[in-house]
Amino acid sequence: GTGCGGRSGAGEPAARVGGDTITVEQVNQAVPPPQRGLRGEAAEAAARQALERLIDQSVAAAKAEDQKLDRDPRVQQQLEAARREVLARAWLDKVSEGAARPTPDEVARYHAEKPALFSNRRVYNLQELLVEARPEQLPDLRSRLAASRNIAEFVESLRGGSFRFTLTQAVRAAEQLPLAQLDAIAGLSDGQASLFPHAAGAQVLVLVGSRAQPVSLEQARPAIEQFLANERRRRIAEAEVRALRAAARVEWLGRFAASGAAASAPPR
Repeated sequence: GTGCGGRSGAGEPAARVGGDTITVEQVNQAVPPPQRGLRGEAAEAAARQALERLIDQSVAAAKAEDQKLDRDPRVQQQLEAARREVLARAWLDKVSEGAARPTPDEVARYHAEKPALFSNRRVYNLQELLVEARPEQLPDLRSRLAASRNIAEFVESLRGGSFRFTLTQAVRAAEQLPLAQLDAIAGLSDGQASLFPHAAGAQVLVLVGSRAQPVSLEQARPAIEQFLANERRRRIAEAEVRALRAAARVEWLGRFAASGAAASAPPR
């Protein structure tokens, strides 16, 4: 048989539920993306789980139609929203599918420009402090951190300032850290800390220790090629949407009128 991600079996039936047929292609599409590269018995198990979910959906959807739920205004709105999303995604996929594949030189340049991710890649043992704070309190937190000789002193300073916080420990490989944080963490020595703005206030990461695990260009090539190709497709799609927006007649109404006009104003 084919792997989960195969394109065969578009019209081949996998099951019949009442008067409806579920095809092999529908099963392939229903397999979660992380499982689509599986082969052999693992692929077959993932496909059978997907088919069981589709059968459950089919019998529930048939019951919903039997009870005329498809005529409920809220359900109709959700169906229309799902239709718009699928159509928009299909169009974006179509306009970006012609994006050129990254060249070997582009892949090598990306590998060289991101040493913290590749040639100098490390696995970091971190302490993470999440501190509840208002944006205007961040300078004060930065000062407290700079004045502390170690994390224990900083924690005492937080308690003295009546800040609420949580302290956890985590092991993170370089690629598991946001790129905006990675360079800062890579530049720390053991015991040093860096503070980052966070939705709740501030995130303080303390480097407990790290170990080197470099990744060669050849090892990284498939992931870099995929990343660069996805970035290129994303930029093409964004440019196409901007062009469509520029040509469309959009009118913001009610409470959205003022913010809409500001959003549509060309940048100075």
